[in-house]
Amino acid sequence: MKILITGNMGYVGPGVVSQLRAAFPDSILIGYDMAYFATCLTNADVLPESKLDVQLMGDVREMPAEVLEGVDVVVHLAAISNDPMGNQYEDITMEVNYKSSLRIARLAKRAGVRAFIFASSCSVYGAGQDDAKAEGALLNPLTAYARSKESTEKALKQIAGDGFTVTCLRFATACGMSPRLRLDLVLNDFVASAVASGKITILSDGSPWRPLIHVRDMARAIEWAIGRPSIEETEFLAVNAGSNEWNYQIKDLAEAVAAVIPGIALSINKDAAPDKRSYRVNFDLFKSLAPNHQPLYLLHQTVVDLYEALVAMGFKNADFRDSRLMRLKVLTDLQNSKLVNSDLRWSDRSSKTEFSHSVIHNI
Repeated sequence: MKILITGNMGYVGPGVVSQLRAAFPDSILIGYDMAYFATCLTNADVLPESKLDVQLMGDVREMPAEVLEGVDVVVHLAAISNDPMGNQYEDITMEVNYKSSLRIARLAKRAGVRAFIFASSCSVYGAGQDDAKAEGALLNPLTAYARSKESTEKALKQIAGDGFTVTCLRFATACGMSPRLRLDLVLNDFVASAVASGKITILSDGSPWRPLIHVRDMARAIEWAIGRPSIEETEFLAVNAGSNEWNYQIKDLAEAVAAVIPGIALSINKDAAPDKRSYRVNFDLFKSLAPNHQPLYLLHQTVVDLYEALVAMGFKNADFRDSRLMRLKVLTDLQNSKLVNSDLRWSDRSSKTEFSHSVIHNI
């Protein structure tokens, strides 16, 4: 089996590569990435890409059709990956997350790829009410990032079929340690703040709900999607990926961190305006479809792992929100250094998009 993983050099990708190498040891694993965050390594014992057979460097907006030759499965992670980046680069977010995803899916179907796994998001539900959102709930995306995911899902549904199976995994909010750690995620932010400054400041009133999933459990869900049975009725499937037990209010997450790291000062802005991005999600369908690939990580252990990893890194940067552990900061620095242009393309495009010259083989 030949598996192409786009966006493999981000936060989620290293865990996916490791999981798929263990689950499918004889498969050919190919990475395809723009390499914005290639150097953002954290506590990595080995380069994550060493577990691939081939690493391709390129822009998904211009990915050549040749990349898909002989590929059986596409795991499509590549995206402008959170709300701050989506808000700053709204047009590019739609171009990368939606238009490029659809183009690659069409190329994949034409090339005979049998399975296309799309990393979607529970944020497509937007503002929630009291009920936990199941897959049939009304979608109400509130941000450019969430809208790009909804648009892609709708487009993929139209091209699925005739042996081309599409699985849209609506992931909960990612968290946990990774060889390319991000701190622009709520739980990771709280742990980093506690380690660096001894305090956690919640800008909201702490009441908004968020579903969470450990980045390693995201990889397990992707493994399931690759091997899931495909019949005509499920050649397109959108499924919430996570666990009912991981629906938490923001204040609960902060208190979980404070329980692990003693002496933390916790501040909640009780006078804050309501945060509309509040939703709980129902993961019953995923539990029934993937009983052997359910999330394994618990909140307490996730916090402990993050805490221990940050301490091992000697992490003390109280100003970490202006550091390279924030994805928007990395892109801003690349632009300020004239390494990428206003379209987030590498300024020296020839060295990044020439297919025949941007291949690394592991032999």
